[in-house]
Amino acid sequence: MIVVPVKDGENIERALKKFKRKFEKTGVVKELRNRQQFDKPSVLKRLAMERAVYVQQLKRAEEC
Repeated sequence: MIVVPVKDGENIERALKKFKRKFEKTGVVKELRNRQQFDKPSVLKRLAMERAVYVQQLKRAEEC
């Protein structure tokens, strides 16, 4: 359970922003979207490989 302590006189908007940030860090929504459909392990492995190649290309581009 996410707890956001609110100080006296603190703006409710700021507390809501803190809650949203903590909620996103937990990854609940991301996991829920992943569970909506089944992906074969081979597909997941291929996507991870493609992402790794992409990240390496980005890093290589930054160095130049």
